[in-house]
Formats: sequence, C-alpha cells, structure tokens
Amino acid sequence: MKATTALLLAAAIALAACNTVKGVGKDVQRAGEAIERSAK
Repeated sequence: MKATTALLLAAAIALAACNTVKGVGKDVQRAGEAIERSAK
C-alpha cells in the first residue's frame, strides 16, 4: 500500500514538473516571437 502511494505521489510530482517546464518553454517562445516582430 505504501509503495503504491509513493508511486502515485512521484508520478504527480513528475507531471507537475513537466507542466512547469512546458510553461517556461511557452514563455521563452513568446519572447522569441516578440523579438522577431520587433526586428522586422
């Protein structure tokens, strides 16, 4: 039972980390697009 709980907790943390990294990637992408627009 404890192993299952630990596994679910680890999976939840991993998913949260992935979502955070995706958010950072989107922010960086938007910043790059803004730089491209200002360069034109």
